[in-house]
Amino acid sequence: MSTLRQRMTEAMVLRGFAQRTQETYLNCVSKLAKHYGRSPDTLDTAAIQAYLLHLITERKLAYASVNQAVCAIRFLFAVVLGQRDTAFEIPMAKVPQRLPQILTRDEVARLLNNARDIRARALLTTTYAAGLRLSEVCSLQLSDIESSPERMCIKVRQGKGGKDRYTLLSPRLLDTLRFYWRVARPTYWLFPSRNGTPLDDRTVGRFYHAAREAAGIPHGGGIHTLRHCFATHLLEAGVDIHTIQRLLGHGHVSTTQRYFHLAQSRLTGTTSPLELLMPG
Repeated sequence: MSTLRQRMTEAMVLRGFAQRTQETYLNCVSKLAKHYGRSPDTLDTAAIQAYLLHLITERKLAYASVNQAVCAIRFLFAVVLGQRDTAFEIPMAKVPQRLPQILTRDEVARLLNNARDIRARALLTTTYAAGLRLSEVCSLQLSDIESSPERMCIKVRQGKGGKDRYTLLSPRLLDTLRFYWRVARPTYWLFPSRNGTPLDDRTVGRFYHAAREAAGIPHGGGIHTLRHCFATHLLEAGVDIHTIQRLLGHGHVSTTQRYFHLAQSRLTGTTSPLELLMPG
């Protein structure tokens, strides 16, 4: 490991960055160094901005990916290299605000029923039933399933922002997990790979897309769609926004409020002001 990489890693660890964030930042800086063929601490502002333009115009990366690179580069220069007072302005790209795709309850049921095997079905069911992120479902341990009648919850360890939280463990999900355990017999990780480590993101993504295709649901979005469905379906069922916020682990309720735009029953069940006008 190079000295600069080691310094950056240590700086992120000291600030409590999640492991996934550390990997993303290091990967972004590594790609920058590879692009120019030299250490990134020798680059100036013009070179950085030319690289970001390259990502947008030639690599055709999404603005969200470009913004990840911006954050990583800012951290490197401002925190690791201590160049806070230099004229180093890197603009953040404006990310288009698009509403995520939401599946109906019937579509979710079809998707779960078309999972390739019991492990895939249990994993996808857990993701939807508990509203988990991809990284959260992959890192679940057996001990995180608290199934006593007094508890009936799932502990999410080190979610986004490095925070622990609890979310729902429904009786139907518990039955699914118990059946899965009797078949697969996991010992530590709830969803281990063949070599005993947690399943990787790509494998889980393949589970989702295979089930979606088998269910005849048009392509669109990834497994994170199930988390969006969890929140939207709860809102449509009348669960209050603050409860959903806590279950999702959102730091601000404003993040959760976008699901108001996705709850069809709230939209289609609303009376138009035209109907309130006096007849004639």
